[in-house]
Amino acid sequence: MTDGTPPLQQRFGFVAIIGAPNAGKSTLVNQLAGSKISIVSHKVQTTRARIRAILVEGDAQVVLVDTPGIFTPKRKLDTAMVDNAWAGASEADAVIVLIDARRGMDEQAERIIGHMKEQNRKAMLVINKTDLVRPEQLLPLSQKLNEAYAFTETFMVSALTGSGVAKLKARLAALMPEGPWHYPDDQVADVNLRFLAAEITREKIYERLHEELPYSSTVETETWEEMKDGSVKIKQAIFVARDGQKAIVVGKGGQMAKTLGQLARADMELAFGRRVHLFLFVKVRENWAEDPERLRMMGLTL
Repeated sequence: MTDGTPPLQQRFGFVAIIGAPNAGKSTLVNQLAGSKISIVSHKVQTTRARIRAILVEGDAQVVLVDTPGIFTPKRKLDTAMVDNAWAGASEADAVIVLIDARRGMDEQAERIIGHMKEQNRKAMLVINKTDLVRPEQLLPLSQKLNEAYAFTETFMVSALTGSGVAKLKARLAALMPEGPWHYPDDQVADVNLRFLAAEITREKIYERLHEELPYSSTVETETWEEMKDGSVKIKQAIFVARDGQKAIVVGKGGQMAKTLGQLARADMELAFGRRVHLFLFVKVRENWAEDPERLRMMGLTL
């Protein structure tokens, strides 16, 4: 779709990626989505696992569902996360079981396969990190895993280098049922991430200062800089209407602004899955609520 126009015949569906922690789920999501990546929500929904990204391939729009890594739960929170992962798989149109080629058929893989047997759920096997093992190790590993569970098909990929990902992407698109797309095709990663980052900070302002500043502030992500170590440097402006409101947001000795930054950064790192360097600047703009550009930055259509 080089012209950005959705096709007349459309497919739409959800894909859940199940795997142990550090199996490479986030890296695979990034490779699958590529430049089409679109963070939809940083909050866990009630019946689905967190939606992480949208990929468009041919006539198909595929929503990649981020499931927490499957592990042995030790706390109530852990149990809820693992239950949420399996709930995401049960509602998906396709399920990927992601296995780390280096770890192979270890205890975590056995646990995942055991649960798949209990659910009797169709799933494809994706062996990741193939670039980190000798080629002759892959076929025996694939045979062992397929003997343990009747996977519908097997793909061998390196999410880090992108090897094998194109074939997997095409297959996922083909598996999606016919149906209209649910999201616009013209969303760009940086735009959505910037907007989400601003929403997170705005949420923290409301949580801490809703009595003093109920609707008197907004947040704009001014710069988003990708760092070489994989982290991101974000500079945001908090706009208020009066000097007195600026003093409230800054706080005594800058303490409130520091607290807001710490809370927002923690949520951003959880949402984006990487380190965040957040810098907040409080600015007075008397008529920001009347400024069309500010309103567009907030996602409002004029």
